[in-house]
Amino acid sequence: MTAINRLGEGEKAGAEKSGPEKYAPPDRRPPEKLGDVDQAAANAFEGEIREFVRRDIAFLRRPREEGDAQQDQPVAENLNALIRRVSGASMDEIDRVITELQSVREMLRAEGERVNREIAGYASLSHAAMTAMKVIGDSLTQWKAAPNKQPRPARPAE
Repeated sequence: MTAINRLGEGEKAGAEKSGPEKYAPPDRRPPEKLGDVDQAAANAFEGEIREFVRRDIAFLRRPREEGDAQQDQPVAENLNALIRRVSGASMDEIDRVITELQSVREMLRAEGERVNREIAGYASLSHAAMTAMKVIGDSLTQWKAAPNKQPRPARPAE
């Protein structure tokens, strides 16, 4: 019995390592432990971030020279031209949307007037139908209340 238990235990251990992770490339395998993550790569990445931040801060703290101010002027003009171009396109789009909304408003106003006319027509038709039904009802009531002037033929006794 001991041999069977040992074999069963061995199968469990082998089954854990025989899954799809066994055949995955090493860079795509999940780490067995959280501590297995490459600390050197993480430290290098953090160092690159620090260096990037240092360079940006040094650039922003650098005093400007007069040559830089003259050099920045064409950049500012280019930036102004870009802003004018972008805002011009935006204004054209806004004008187009306004025109489209005005046409939709006019269409809705015309449809509202048409619906009001249709409702008035249906109300008039309904009123005429009710009046006609009242006349027919009154006529039937008078017809039933009138004495029967024609004698009914006597039915022969069977």
